[in-house]
Amino acid sequence: MASFGSIRSAIFDREEKKQQYQAHILGLNAYDRHKKFLKEYVGFYGGDRQKEEKLPIKTDQDTLRDGYRFIRSEEDDMDTSWEQRLVKRYYDKLFKEYCIADMSQYKTGKVGLRWRTEKEVISGKGQFVCGNKHCNEKEGLASYEVNFAYFEAGENKQALVKLVTCERCAKKLLYRKLKEKENEQEKKREKEEHRKKKREREEIDDTSKDYEKRKGKKSSAAGDGEADGVDNFDRYLQGMFL
Repeated sequence: MASFGSIRSAIFDREEKKQQYQAHILGLNAYDRHKKFLKEYVGFYGGDRQKEEKLPIKTDQDTLRDGYRFIRSEEDDMDTSWEQRLVKRYYDKLFKEYCIADMSQYKTGKVGLRWRTEKEVISGKGQFVCGNKHCNEKEGLASYEVNFAYFEAGENKQALVKLVTCERCAKKLLYRKLKEKENEQEKKREKEEHRKKKREREEIDDTSKDYEKRKGKKSSAAGDGEADGVDNFDRYLQGMFL
């Protein structure tokens, strides 16, 4: 017959293992518990130990990324699937008066825009604070209507949106246009300088030609005068001996 101490020790060990197991199981989500149970089942009962299949898991964030639209259409609202209902709930929580801009790639002409969240509206970001994601300037703000051209769901789209920026970020926003304007002005200056040099070369050529012409006329006039002098002298001699 087992002693009281051994029975008590066995009970305590069993309860401790039970508590550890429950604590470990409760700390897992449904999918991780499923994988654990399958692994223990295969390990206990044996059988073919095939490689565990990794099922594709689509999270709510993946659903939002796939189904989100910058501006939803009536067709999007007509879709009653749970994915579209989730996306619409998120879309309805956004504030679509002013935009927030990501200007990290402004030199390549790429500016990302998105709608503001409730937290940003409360803090004034995008309306009373510069709308550039990485700028917190509050002075010298101006509102711009931006023709936002973007690619979404396999289509090229456009939308006219409002964006508030400071003077420094406004230059980033208009960087591409300003750069194109500078390039056009530079090309105009180069063309003007080329035309100016061409006119100067033409004037020099014309001056040289005029000089050559005047020089030729003088030489010809001097030759004619010399011939006339010889003829007059011959006539003078003939008059003396008559």
